[in-house]
Amino acid sequence: MSQFDTTAPYYAAYRPGIPKEAIELLAQRVAGKEHRALLDLGSGTGQVPLALAGAMTEIDVVEQDAGMLAEADKALAGLPVTVRLHNAPAETFTPLTSYRADLVTVCRAFHWMDQDVVLSRLEDMTAPDATVAVMGDGSLWTARTAWTDALRALIQEYLGTERRAGVGKKYAAHNRPYREILAESAFGQVEEHTVAVEREWSTETVIGYLYSTSFAARPLFGERVDDFERRARALLDEHAAAGGGLIEPASFQIVLGRRG
Repeated sequence: MSQFDTTAPYYAAYRPGIPKEAIELLAQRVAGKEHRALLDLGSGTGQVPLALAGAMTEIDVVEQDAGMLAEADKALAGLPVTVRLHNAPAETFTPLTSYRADLVTVCRAFHWMDQDVVLSRLEDMTAPDATVAVMGDGSLWTARTAWTDALRALIQEYLGTERRAGVGKKYAAHNRPYREILAESAFGQVEEHTVAVEREWSTETVIGYLYSTSFAARPLFGERVDDFERRARALLDEHAAAGGGLIEPASFQIVLGRRG
């Protein structure tokens, strides 16, 4: 079982989107170019390709989870741009020899990858002036508000104090800043951007989001999943009523790398 088995439909429905400021920043990197090829690694359900479709002439979507890729296929169907789907890990994806991406994106997925291998392989499949963008914004596990702290404590009551990463796995934190990793690669001209985001959740969207994650997917709870959901809903309803809603302040970070 992968980290995201059973989660794809929830992921497609409940994961927060990409801030428009981030999409505008990425679109600027290929503006004015006749050929604008996007390579999205660890694409999940295709959020980034869908948001950037209007700025690209062709899109390659790379995702190793078949369920996620099926959701991406549905989301990207009918776009007026060439879209190719690849069911493969980022570490082994191999395009045609002549292929050159102008923009590479990795959103909320770089921590799952062998980062040095991925960046090394990108050297031969990117245009000389290509941009590599690594993006992310944490999760409701890492958020620090009264309601997310209470929710995390409830999850830990059922699954243990360590963050899970799918059935039988613990999450291995990657604490090294992405700017340092990119700076040591061929894409060593690095710049960072941060977009402040304030998300308003509901009890329903939080539950759906949790089931989209590797740390609180339904199978992790086993026969206790219904009991967990009942208690989580009550907790969220109580916090929403007491605090005027379920608000999550977040920072969406974009790290851009180019060749020197």
